Amino acid sequence: MRQSSRVLPLRYLRTAPTHRRLRRASRLLLFAGLIAALLAPQGVAGASASTASATTARQPSSVRSTGTYRNPLDLRTRAGEVVETCADPAVIRGQERGDKRWYLYCTTDPLSGDDRNAEGEYNFRLIPTFTSRDLVHWTYRGDVFDERPEWMGDGGPWAPEPFYANGQYYMYYTAPNVPSGGSAIGVATSPTPLGPWTDKGSPVVEPHAPPGGEGLRWVFDPEVINADGKRYIYYGSYFGGLSVRELSPDGLNSNPATQTEVAIGNRYEGTQIIKRRGWYYLLASATNCCAGPLTGYSVFAGRSRSPLGPFTDRDGDSLLAGRVGGTPVISMNGNRWVGTGHHDVINDFDGQQWMIYHAVDQNDPYLTEPGGINQRPALLDPLDWINGWPTVRARRWASDRRISAPAAQPGQTTAYRPRPVGNDRNGPRIKRPTDTFNRRRVEPGWEWVRRPDPDTYGTSRGNFVFQTQAADLFVDSNTASVLVRPAPRGDFMMTTKVNIDVPPEGCCYNFVQAGLVAYGDDDNFLKLTNTSIFETRQTEWAKERSPVPDGYPRYGNSVVGAPGRWTFLRIVKRDAGGQQHYTAYTRHPGARWVRGGTWVHDLGEDSRIGLVSMGGDGFTAKFAYVRVHRLRR
Repeated sequence: MRQSSRVLPLRYLRTAPTHRRLRRASRLLLFAGLIAALLAPQGVAGASASTASATTARQPSSVRSTGTYRNPLDLRTRAGEVVETCADPAVIRGQERGDKRWYLYCTTDPLSGDDRNAEGEYNFRLIPTFTSRDLVHWTYRGDVFDERPEWMGDGGPWAPEPFYANGQYYMYYTAPNVPSGGSAIGVATSPTPLGPWTDKGSPVVEPHAPPGGEGLRWVFDPEVINADGKRYIYYGSYFGGLSVRELSPDGLNSNPATQTEVAIGNRYEGTQIIKRRGWYYLLASATNCCAGPLTGYSVFAGRSRSPLGPFTDRDGDSLLAGRVGGTPVISMNGNRWVGTGHHDVINDFDGQQWMIYHAVDQNDPYLTEPGGINQRPALLDPLDWINGWPTVRARRWASDRRISAPAAQPGQTTAYRPRPVGNDRNGPRIKRPTDTFNRRRVEPGWEWVRRPDPDTYGTSRGNFVFQTQAADLFVDSNTASVLVRPAPRGDFMMTTKVNIDVPPEGCCYNFVQAGLVAYGDDDNFLKLTNTSIFETRQTEWAKERSPVPDGYPRYGNSVVGAPGRWTFLRIVKRDAGGQQHYTAYTRHPGARWVRGGTWVHDLGEDSRIGLVSMGGDGFTAKFAYVRVHRLRR
């Protein structure tokens, strides 16, 4: 997604489906080409942004191995100046005979904080374009457009999607602010990957209402594939969800009558489809793209036997359900990289798949002004498959050390081999902070931050019952009650099982939630809750910190697995490299633990663990227990 004040980072109140009104919000869990089939037997037929050169089997050991690289990728101008940002990266390999180059396209942004005109204003490059022979070192070659196509107005263009068909290149893109209102998908064509590009002059997907709703949805982030003898275009974002339509044979028009919904609103954007072993995998990004060092943007997957869905995750949870599904592919892992999302996937010549995506360096999150344009460089990491599901670097996620480079040319091999990492496991139980709520009152040691009315909480039938409050724990709105007790020293795992009686489907119960907190104070905490967000129910994994530099956000969030009628929530705290790492896990009965992202936070030596039930009154949360364990070594 192209960052903009029109696309809000956190909680928002959608009083009307327009970008201007959406700007009123200060917070939301924005719940918020791959397909190398011309070259890889398992890929979707057709050449798209993900089309690589590729074979699916390893090359003989006698061919030469590639070198190494370290993230971020090395993007430079022809003069050798560093290009600092490349949001929404998309890659295609040259399709003409003898062309050994790869082509990278980025969403509209300046190339760096110094990319300014004579008046000192940013030069917004209209889909900057780069070339490479090794997928690591890239040279800037100009922009797709010198001027915005007249029909699209003054926004974007965002989220490029290159595609090769009919002997020419297509460039699909988001037009975020068309003069007639709303957003749309446009397309330009060219005989070469470097242009010249000729714009169609009108939308491929026109502005239109969300499914069953009013106003104009977000028609963002195109993805194009060939499947079952047809060509499809996927698009959409948080407001309106994700949809797919059939494209005309010339690739210039879509048919509204063929539109099918593939993901519920307020969860996903940045769709990509990979076909593998008879399954179509839908990969998409969730939450906020652009909250500086608190960006929780992450990629999730569902799969279906049909390109039209329905798509379900590893545990069978639908991407269309209110308790929305999605299996994590990449999230933050505790190193400097956060906001890992809006990706593309390519196959190299050694049969290894690679994900290129943008991320935010927590130590250098903005081009220049704090709170301004997020600096989102392009990263590259291997995409592996474990038990039928995609995951970046065998569940280790974004790399920040040197690793083996891809086999970008014929005859090369990569020395990369996956080293899968498993979930944290519980060791001995820590007795004192554990409470099964089997007594008439909670165990000694619990205390309240802002004690609620005694009639709104208590133990009953082996549960701690806590009515939801019309209160919050967010930035300067710290009115919610928090039941806390001292956290154990060292590494530990805390788990609860919670039920909240919000209906499983339907809008709107914003932002009713209940769950766990790792609590330093009202302005420094981590929160893992079953949360109601418009038509969805999601597990929000949030971080708040203070103080922060002027212009920096104080609150950011990610999401984990689908909640259930009862939801297990788990936070693992681990000291690593002098920092406190907190990792989220969720599951519902009958499902497996889903590992989410890892936030780094310093909650102090006197930190506490606790429970919250807040975001709106009228509902009741039940906690079956709080169990605390050491970690198994």
